[in-house]
Amino acid sequence: MGDRHARTLQAVLFDMDGLLVDTEPLWFEVERTIMSELGGEWTEQDQRALIGGSLYRSVDYLLARATRQASREQVAGWLTEGMAELLADREVEAMPGALELLAEVRTAGIPTALVTSSERVIVEAVLASLARHDITFPVTVCGQDVRHPKPHPEPYLRAAALLGAEPRFCVALEDSPNGVAAAEAAGCVTVAVPGLAPIGARRGRLVAASLAHVDLDLLNSLVADAAVTASGPG
Repeated sequence: MGDRHARTLQAVLFDMDGLLVDTEPLWFEVERTIMSELGGEWTEQDQRALIGGSLYRSVDYLLARATRQASREQVAGWLTEGMAELLADREVEAMPGALELLAEVRTAGIPTALVTSSERVIVEAVLASLARHDITFPVTVCGQDVRHPKPHPEPYLRAAALLGAEPRFCVALEDSPNGVAAAEAAGCVTVAVPGLAPIGARRGRLVAASLAHVDLDLLNSLVADAAVTASGPG
């Protein structure tokens, strides 16, 4: 029970869109094109409302603003195919500090997972685009892998289980309120790197300006501090 090793960092869980890679401008482009097809307008405020959400949450949001008819399946197809095409055509950029943190974590032999609400075809397109950086994840959990997407804890609980790690000894890195809610509900130590949507600081949550301000020593200290807090006095 007092095993010191059990209180150390067991895994690092990365969100994808807006945290690992700068895909939000591509999502905005695709969503705006689809909204034009549906006879409506698309603003940055609309995009912020969808950050960290599931595919069909985005579909329903788009359809609620449409003046022309389309099925949920049609709009879902437009979203996934549009993003896959853009990702295949353009080199997606890693967010500041992401590659450096990944390299440090991997060199230390700590398992990682990619935990995203995006669909598998988009995950594969992102990883193909980042292949030049030799980025791989032993575990990926996407929107199709779970019954309940973020902000439900299932994606993070699944990722931790697949890595054989306890959520309370995992650090989840997130950029959206939905993602942070999912990670915290799963019991993960959570680092928020706010993107387009603001995320407030609170007890037990670190808010960082970018991953350039996050390193392995910090992640280890966060897990150790959380373990001490959870165990209480003595």
